[in-house]
Amino acid sequence: MSEEIGIKLLHPLAQVPRRQRPGDAGVDLTLVEPLSLEPGSRGIGSTGLALELGPQTMGLVMPRSGLALHYGVTVLNAPGLIDAGYRGEIKIILVNLGEGRVDFAVGDRVAQLVVASFVEADFVARTQLGATERGTGGFGHTGYR
Repeated sequence: MSEEIGIKLLHPLAQVPRRQRPGDAGVDLTLVEPLSLEPGSRGIGSTGLALELGPQTMGLVMPRSGLALHYGVTVLNAPGLIDAGYRGEIKIILVNLGEGRVDFAVGDRVAQLVVASFVEADFVARTQLGATERGTGGFGHTGYR
């Protein structure tokens, strides 16, 4: 199932996001300006794109596994959330957790965007919650490995 997402190119070097393979969940986001990250530093990458997401959809900006594995670069606030009502430029907060400087050029793929549906929930205060087998067990309650 495919849904049309409106996109506005805000920069002459902006690229329409695309999948690398049919059926992939994520589409690549590329840079419109160079970006250099020293070890331990963070920066903001400009995509030159704005989106028109539909009602009850959101965009999730996710890291690229190859950048994380080979360079230690990831999306700092992963996943970055893009609300349906936002019409500004999509920018990506990147962090270099690696040991060397990483230089990105215009057109480099630095993150991926996943569009997902969500439930607009209403939260209701209650004095008791329904019982489950798990109950209040959390943080390793079933073991660590």
